[in-house]
Amino acid sequence: MVRQFKSLFGKYYQGVGIELSPQRVNLVQLRKQRQGLKLETLTSVPVPEGFFVNGQITDSATMAELIQEALAQSKIKAFRVATAVPGRDSIIRLISVPAELDDKELQEMVLNHEASLYLPYPREEADIDYQKLGYFVDDDGIEKVQVLLVATRKEITDSFIDTFEQAGLQIDVLEINSFALIRTIRDQLRQYGSQEAVVLVDIEFDSTEIAIVVNGVPQFSRTVPIGTYQMQIAISRAMNLPVSRDIELLYGMSIPFIDDEEKTGVPEMNPGMTAMIRVLGELTHELRRSINFYLNQNENVEIAQIMLAGPGGGLGQIDEFFTQRLSLPASQIDPIAALSLEIDEEKYPVVQRPGLAIVLGLGMREAL
Repeated sequence: MVRQFKSLFGKYYQGVGIELSPQRVNLVQLRKQRQGLKLETLTSVPVPEGFFVNGQITDSATMAELIQEALAQSKIKAFRVATAVPGRDSIIRLISVPAELDDKELQEMVLNHEASLYLPYPREEADIDYQKLGYFVDDDGIEKVQVLLVATRKEITDSFIDTFEQAGLQIDVLEINSFALIRTIRDQLRQYGSQEAVVLVDIEFDSTEIAIVVNGVPQFSRTVPIGTYQMQIAISRAMNLPVSRDIELLYGMSIPFIDDEEKTGVPEMNPGMTAMIRVLGELTHELRRSINFYLNQNENVEIAQIMLAGPGGGLGQIDEFFTQRLSLPASQIDPIAALSLEIDEEKYPVVQRPGLAIVLGLGMREAL
């Protein structure tokens, strides 16, 4: 069967988004209506350990069965879907090229010349797409066009295509997680100016994806190998408990306020909380490094807000923790409220909602 890699910036009209992660397969179907979007179905199926590791599908047949299970539970018929790959093996870059290039020349320059300058792997091992963002005049008075370049490893995209084919589905759109997240909160991002950057911190199961966004466009991205699982391992070891993949333990905890960043072992905290604070401290350090690196390259931009997403983004008082440690305002994303969707409050409490931002962004493709 001849397969074609779908555009990272392509159009999509069915409104079915499927998110694959190490912990769950999430499926959503959204419908456009006069007042906005209507949530038709939202289904989540647990993923056993070992089938999705380090951002890669390790067992396509089993993942395909889980996708089919999610479709069966949702009671919908879908043939074409939107999905996303994790950002850890992806490259996102803003580049500038001469404005006089026609479309064919622009494509040749971006895909074959410019892309090779930024890829940490051979060009033939990458799937690449780009999008023109707008024209500007540089400091030398030369008109140029700004282009958003996106690339990911071909082996990653091939594994997603294979998995969905085995599930009887065609991928219409295959994008990067952070793009789906940005789409979900695009109205919130519009309140910030061209000199104000927003830091998106997507705390997933085994990693955290950091994206710094200006005017709704990612300027910087990085993946840190710290997620909710690392927190649970630290807690379990400190408390002599078996390690669980279930995040419910974390959802039942509230991160305490600590005056001194170095004093993480104050007597009133139990060993499990102390261990969790230590992991969050490591994540804070990596987040600070990313922010400082970006600001050193962009002196005229300030960090206006940190937005927390992913399964770990809903942890109790984690927004206050980052606000305190980084001296920057931090908030937890509520994609249900952001999109004015009606949802079963008991099935999806507020603490779980930041973890729905990516799959809802995939479902929003219909509304573009």
